[in-house]
Amino acid sequence: MKKKFLHIDVNNAFLSWTAIERLKKGDTIDLRTIPSVIGGDESKRHGIVVAKSNIAKKFGIKTADPIYIARKKCPSILVVPADYDAYRRYSDSLYKLFLEYTEKVERFSIDECFLDLTEYLKPDEDLVKVAIEIKERIKNTFGFTVNVGVSDDKILAKVASDFEKPDKVHTLYKSEIEEKLWKLPIDEMFMVGKKSIPKLNRMGIKTIGDLAKTEKTIMIKNFGKYGYMIWRYANGESGEEVNYQEEKPKGIGNSITVPYDIGNIDELNVILVQLVEKVAYRLRKHDMYATVVNVQLKNSDFKTVSHQKKLDIRTDTTKDILDVAKELLKELYKGDLIRLIGVRVDGLVEKNEMQLSIFDMPENTKNKKIDETIDRLKERYGENIITRATDMKSNKD
Repeated sequence: MKKKFLHIDVNNAFLSWTAIERLKKGDTIDLRTIPSVIGGDESKRHGIVVAKSNIAKKFGIKTADPIYIARKKCPSILVVPADYDAYRRYSDSLYKLFLEYTEKVERFSIDECFLDLTEYLKPDEDLVKVAIEIKERIKNTFGFTVNVGVSDDKILAKVASDFEKPDKVHTLYKSEIEEKLWKLPIDEMFMVGKKSIPKLNRMGIKTIGDLAKTEKTIMIKNFGKYGYMIWRYANGESGEEVNYQEEKPKGIGNSITVPYDIGNIDELNVILVQLVEKVAYRLRKHDMYATVVNVQLKNSDFKTVSHQKKLDIRTDTTKDILDVAKELLKELYKGDLIRLIGVRVDGLVEKNEMQLSIFDMPENTKNKKIDETIDRLKERYGENIITRATDMKSNKD
């Protein structure tokens, strides 16, 4: 099976997270829009720049510059302290969001994660579209941006996320390495450090392509296991897996920012069906039941409203969740123009915690069999092989 990896990296994490925290507390200046740095105590000459705004970067300020040097480069620079408690909160929030898409999430650092979605997407579900969905959801939910690398190799996904920034999705599949990777200078290769570059250059290796085309026996002779590792990375053959700890999600959600503002509840219902089907499918993949359904709307003025309802019974069936979601949408929608709609299920419990007698009811048994059949058909023949009657009726109307 072709692997499906994402690498998600927060753009200028510490500066962005500090800026958002200060705005929440009433600050009128966004640190991201002025010359600013996150740094240590300016009164102590050993204080250094931990992070910098893009505008500060234009003054030549670099990470790890002493604060007094940064001040010389830009006398008007605003220096603010780091807020590591806030950074941990944002990092944890991102991690929880990623768990809604896959349990295979590796925290590579406080501001970046690897995701393996190989077993969590249907055969024809577009990985790039999922990457865009996650990127936009982060921006709309938290107020900061990320870069997302998309690949069939874990390390290539990491390299792709380092391409043009900010707020971008880039692919780097194995089939694309000659076009997108090999032309880059060797210092842009993941895990190639400053100390290795002079030796590589003396071997005639100036680009990543040069490294990829060098005989691996030569790389091993000159660099040992490290040489073999970077040679594999350059050839898109890392073979590495996402290192994760198995955790069941606390909630599963899906949302979409529509390409144009929608002012019709029938159109919203069509989208709702699609979102619920994906949420319920993931719920079943985790062998869990939901006890709460939540629907969220964001209008063209960026005002967000949401309603939730506790279910009478724990369920994983699409129909049960959809019935409640449609009821909530009807309550929420007031005729305004909608730019985002989302569905989420919470209060999840594992199936082995349930008494099976609850599901002995004929109607529920029928719905479960329908879901199982639809899941099998879509997994085998593709997402669009079958459409629910609810969806078709909305389209017809």
